[in-house]
Amino acid sequence: MVLVDHYVIGGFIASLFGFLLLYNLRRNVHRQRRLKIHEFNGSAAHSGGETDIVIVGAGVAGAALAYALGKDGRRVHVIERDLTEPDRIVGELLQPGGYLKLIDLGLEDCLRDIDAQRVFGYALYKDGKDAMLPYPLEKFSSDISGRSFHHGRFIQRMREKLSTLSNVKIEQGTVTSLVEENGTILGVNYKTKSGSENTARAPLTIVCDGCSSNLRRTLCTPKVDVPSCFVGLILEDCNLPHANHGHVILGDPSPILFYPIGSNEIRCLVDVPGQKVPSIANGEMAKYLKSVVAPQIPPQLYDAFIAAVDKGNIKTMPNRSMPANPHPTPGAVLLGDSFNMRHPLTGGGMTVAFSDIVVLRDLLRPVQNLHDSANLCKYLESFFTLRKPVASTINTLAGALYKVFCASPDPARKEMREACFDYLSLGGIFSQGPIALLSGLHPSPLSLFLHFFAVAIYGVGRLLLPFPSPRRLWLGIRLFAGASGILFPILKAEGVAQMLVPRISKGAVSM
Repeated sequence: MVLVDHYVIGGFIASLFGFLLLYNLRRNVHRQRRLKIHEFNGSAAHSGGETDIVIVGAGVAGAALAYALGKDGRRVHVIERDLTEPDRIVGELLQPGGYLKLIDLGLEDCLRDIDAQRVFGYALYKDGKDAMLPYPLEKFSSDISGRSFHHGRFIQRMREKLSTLSNVKIEQGTVTSLVEENGTILGVNYKTKSGSENTARAPLTIVCDGCSSNLRRTLCTPKVDVPSCFVGLILEDCNLPHANHGHVILGDPSPILFYPIGSNEIRCLVDVPGQKVPSIANGEMAKYLKSVVAPQIPPQLYDAFIAAVDKGNIKTMPNRSMPANPHPTPGAVLLGDSFNMRHPLTGGGMTVAFSDIVVLRDLLRPVQNLHDSANLCKYLESFFTLRKPVASTINTLAGALYKVFCASPDPARKEMREACFDYLSLGGIFSQGPIALLSGLHPSPLSLFLHFFAVAIYGVGRLLLPFPSPRRLWLGIRLFAGASGILFPILKAEGVAQMLVPRISKGAVSM
């Protein structure tokens, strides 16, 4: 209340102008203070006139998109179910390619003052061996790297920045349905925080309501797969074996991840295959983590891991994947996890979201009349095509790596896993190429295809040298067939033609 005290002392000699200026500044300070303590209950000011765009959700995708469109002068109404700080165990690692997109959107300052940590690559562990996989950052400025952080802090910073735009209205409410007339989406019905039922209308509605979206069925054909669950812990007051790197342990039955989310905090994510995890309430989870997982982690982290298990703050969440399969619908489009998901092993979700936002923002910039639903629909169909090279490369890599990195009793799968580790351990182009794909710095579908089958060929070659035997030849054939069985179904789901030649695919609009 320093500003208020200053006003009391100097108010007697201040002019009316000074009083009004100080009063307005005081209101802004209080608004920012409410944001910072995460009681985000009101809404930012909204300029007069009708709304151009309604955005459902103010998470990673919704908040960033609203800011990007608001900066372009669009009048945006954002409706978010819960404006308090979220507490999630994913959405904590932003790849360098995603950070570049964040800079493009003007939101990189949202990573300041939240104790975000720089990430320069990965350390990969298997059977006591480790391989360093640095990001290929040589051609970028010194600021470019990955970032890892508390998810909720990042979201609140973006919401704070969004609230500074007078043409963006942020409201807490629960969207219940889309408003549709003659096949065109005209807005949404929603309940406010107080429980009253309202309708928000706009010529364009963008649905960003997350992985559990209740609106996506109208706008796409969702095929959600849940291959595994993550069990999340926070390790405190310990150091990673390789500072400022993500650590991936090729454990049994599946990978274990470590990465920093604060100066003294390390996130641990234990992948548990299937949709059911051991019970936390009856102690089965703690027993599983201590007896199965703990013996497989680097010794430098063992004591902190056990302490985190004993502390008991264990969280779980399902790992969903869902290829984008939209129904082009006049007046509406999906974005973020409501539209497209991939296994979070590679930390590519936010990179895909920010890339999608940049594509959509640039497509919408020349569109003056959003009420021309037929023309707008063409631009939205073009969005589905133009996003493919980046999104599908990251999606395919996530799905393929997860299957390769999981342990298996099948000898061919074991050989493929071993070949992948050894291939990446070679360094040079053998590690830089795949890490450039994973990081979002060079999301090339063709490069992905070539590297994946280079791993398979490398594995087959090791089996056949120095002298092939009938058994090893058969194992090599099965290895190559298994690699094809992993990659081709994912490529088919993602849309091979649009991945490889997006600009000549049907529906693409010249930018």
